Amino acid sequence: MTDTGAVKSEQTPFEGGPMDGRVLPVLVGPTGHPPKTYRIPVPDPAGGPPTVLVYRRVPRGQSRRLGLPRGWKYEFDPEGKDGRPKWPWSRPTPPNGPEGKPGDTGG
Repeated sequence: MTDTGAVKSEQTPFEGGPMDGRVLPVLVGPTGHPPKTYRIPVPDPAGGPPTVLVYRRVPRGQSRRLGLPRGWKYEFDPEGKDGRPKWPWSRPTPPNGPEGKPGDTGG
């Protein structure tokens, strides 16, 4: 493998799903942690849109005294939903696009 220079990565195991048992180098952020969600696009052999496999970061183990995580691993998320928090002030956009207020004439 080539040297990544200043970019740091960590060997991270994957559990469940098609990547079960594999260990891949995952880039870590400025805090030294890998991303919370890891998405792997898998191309469709028929030429359709790619299937996206979603893995979530979980602690690999904990230290005895302080309970700090010893490392991270990724577990397969079969639902693959967006793991972002749902803020009360953000409303979902309707599927047909944003609409105006009721009775708004647009002028």
